Amino acid sequence: MTEVSEILMSVLSTIRVPRPGDRVHKDECAFSFSSPESEGGLYVCMNSFLGFGSKYVERHHAKTGQRAYLHITRTRKTQKEDENNSGSGDPPKKKPTRLAIGIEGGFDVEQEQYEEEVNVVLFPDRQEVTSEDLASMPDVVRERVSLSMTGLQAADSVSHTLQVQQWDGEVRQESKYAAELKQLDNGVKIPPSGWKCEVCDLQENLWMNLTDGKVFCGRKYFDGSGGNNHALLYYQQSGYPLAVKLGTITPDGADVYSYDEDDMVLDSKLPEHLSHFGIDMMTMEKTERTITELEIAVNQRVGEWEVIQESGSTLRPLWGPGLTGMKNLGNSCYLNSVMQVLFTIPDFQTKYVSNIDKIFNEAPSDPTQDFKTQVAKLGYGLLSGEYSKPAPDPGDDPGTSTEPRGDQLGIAPRMFKALVGRGHPEFSTNRQQDAQEFLLHFINMVERNCRSGMNPSEAFRFLVEEKIVCQQSQKAKYTQRVDYIVQLPVPMDQATNMEELHEAERRREEADSSGAPPPAAPRAQIPFAACFAALSEPETLTDFWSSAVQAKTTATKTTHFASFPDHLVIQIKKFTFGLDWVPKKLDVSIDVPDTLDLSALHAMGQQPGEELLPEVAPPPLMTPDVEVKAPVLDDSTVSQLCEMGFPLEACRKAVYYTGNTGIDAAMNWVMGHMEDPDFSAPLVLPGSSSAPGTTPTESLPEEHLATIVSMGFSRDQATRALRATNNVLERAVDWIFSHLDDLESMDVSEGGRSEGGSEASREPPPGPRVRDGPGKYELFAFISHMGTSTMCGHYVCHIKKDHQWVIFNDQKVCASEKPPKDLGYLYFYRRVVE
Repeated sequence: MTEVSEILMSVLSTIRVPRPGDRVHKDECAFSFSSPESEGGLYVCMNSFLGFGSKYVERHHAKTGQRAYLHITRTRKTQKEDENNSGSGDPPKKKPTRLAIGIEGGFDVEQEQYEEEVNVVLFPDRQEVTSEDLASMPDVVRERVSLSMTGLQAADSVSHTLQVQQWDGEVRQESKYAAELKQLDNGVKIPPSGWKCEVCDLQENLWMNLTDGKVFCGRKYFDGSGGNNHALLYYQQSGYPLAVKLGTITPDGADVYSYDEDDMVLDSKLPEHLSHFGIDMMTMEKTERTITELEIAVNQRVGEWEVIQESGSTLRPLWGPGLTGMKNLGNSCYLNSVMQVLFTIPDFQTKYVSNIDKIFNEAPSDPTQDFKTQVAKLGYGLLSGEYSKPAPDPGDDPGTSTEPRGDQLGIAPRMFKALVGRGHPEFSTNRQQDAQEFLLHFINMVERNCRSGMNPSEAFRFLVEEKIVCQQSQKAKYTQRVDYIVQLPVPMDQATNMEELHEAERRREEADSSGAPPPAAPRAQIPFAACFAALSEPETLTDFWSSAVQAKTTATKTTHFASFPDHLVIQIKKFTFGLDWVPKKLDVSIDVPDTLDLSALHAMGQQPGEELLPEVAPPPLMTPDVEVKAPVLDDSTVSQLCEMGFPLEACRKAVYYTGNTGIDAAMNWVMGHMEDPDFSAPLVLPGSSSAPGTTPTESLPEEHLATIVSMGFSRDQATRALRATNNVLERAVDWIFSHLDDLESMDVSEGGRSEGGSEASREPPPGPRVRDGPGKYELFAFISHMGTSTMCGHYVCHIKKDHQWVIFNDQKVCASEKPPKDLGYLYFYRRVVE
């Protein structure tokens, strides 16, 4: 028996064959972005199935004693052929015909062809074992090793499974209106061609309502193309739910949309419904692209430089440390933009990149599931410059020197995205998300995982002081809360080009009445100072319960900074609701300054001679028999709010706190409290000590308590937060940071009863650390969004590096010529130290 055979025989018990459900990491290193295509290839542990690059495999061997690894190397094939010819014997690539991933006719995620070489390597001497070597070994060795090799090669890697979740965007459900759709006998007959919108005379993207046969244009797309929304507006007026897209009707079917169900649907009675208006489905031919074909075309264009704000400029690609692109994993541009900015901040660099060796050495047995490891891996990948190299052109010979292209090799944050999104209803999907919501989600994860040592999220943390003055007694109440983002409203009535906007609106109304196409609308010019003034101006509270007069009265509330953070994040609240409660994005240009001085907005605290409101709780709502009972809520108002997409508990609270006074009042309450951390938390009734479904004696998850306590809060405070949020840890963390004033005044023992002792002997409970300093800042980054909603479109970010603005558009990293600072969504400022 040879030496290699003896080694394999001695470690045979550690060599496993993958079983269904095993996580196989054969495309990406656990500690870096090395892959089988990288120099040195990838080593897959034949026991844990973790992958390691050449730089980290020795570390894993030394830590675990594992000796057998499957070494995978891939070399890209030369592709001189175009899409329609293949000289290598491989069939030409087919263009996608279905809006789908991982099924026949859908998008093919394997963009390049590789030649793969696989061997077993034994450590520590890196002895190679080829298939030929195995053939001469004892049967028991050959069979076990061969089965393991075959199983690893056949298994789907974790990254591939995450990337290619079989998804078919064309699977449609039968409309609930199709079977019993009522059609009007109005004598309307639709010709086989020559259609136009009945409002604006548009002759493409036309939809015929299946109830009355009226023809209108479709929705306007985020890039301004498409229709003018007249079909949607007609549905909102008429309530007729189904429409068919003219030009897509063939004997095989057509595009049918249900406005009420807000989706493309199936209509099993479509031939009958079309025949009602004189359309013979069997004789129709397709003259327009279907919605699926349009969406496929958009998906094929995603990432093209032409759709980015600086499309008119010739941008110079940049390479090097801190200039690394990130691959778009399918609507992951929100994540890419946020993480690019965060790793420009010294706190995150120090926490995760400067300490990377310590983090990796302390990593658990499965580093792919460790938050600190994956954040450090991402940070090093962005800052090191190792992956900031031109992406190879598929048509080039490997190793051939060519002119660098704009695309980078970059990094694909698959492990990171899977980890931070795990268990989250939105971030675990491949749908587009709100960059601001992801930033807060990631900050919450940092808070939970920084149980000791420095916490980089402190760079954003600041205190907000809210002062409420009772207008009847002129007594005041001061509260403080922790926040991470300043949300600036957009006062449209402060636009500097108001005359131009009014003239455009007049021309649009004239066009609507005459049926002419609407003119292009100008962009509202909003002064940045007006946005901050709207934030800090006094707010009138008309239903304030004053402890001084023991009754409801009017009060004013003002908001100021109680501390200034090292790094200030400003969100422009561009997304709002129209009069029909349909979400829309405000098309505004804001003259965001390069420098800010917020010193005048610093809170002053209680003023000399100012009296405070007594600390007396408002009386509970009592029935005549002095028993607290659940209020009777207007179910119809609750239902209307739920149908608009708001959470049930938020709708119940809106109706309760507005006293069943109707949909308008409840809707105003919802719009004013959407940013509350406990917006969706269950309604807690007066006199109740816990949320529905919990009792004061109900056991709380010990691990949740430990997590909150590790953040600097007492066990009593953690208990109260969890009980207020139904034991949901993420909501409890949000709740505790937004109720600091209440928590500081509480004095409850673990048994739930007040402790004895005088006021003077009580120590204030510890709270989160808040940095403070001068309120002068300079702009160093901003994230921009293109599209009609945060749930669609595209994000890019601009970052100032060495006095030069740089645009990061996924894998493209270039010197910015005209940074569109007036069109940003999130702005990042850092403190200026004089």
